[in-house]
Amino acid sequence: MKYGPLGRSGLIVSRICLGGNSWGAKGRRGWGKFDEAEAPAYFKRALDVGITFFDTADAYNAGRSEEIMGATL
Repeated sequence: MKYGPLGRSGLIVSRICLGGNSWGAKGRRGWGKFDEAEAPAYFKRALDVGITFFDTADAYNAGRSEEIMGATL
């Protein structure tokens, strides 16, 4: 895995991010289906390969993405 700075924050993160835009989408907007029960496996795999950068926002599916990631962590 390659790592680099996150802007000017002083943090070093993976250059690949696990994005949460589709988490909680229930198949809307063409994102496909996301089984919330599989979230822990996604995180484990991401960590296993060295991903340290996770993206979510309250705008993603009315905050459901944040809820899923938060519960998984």
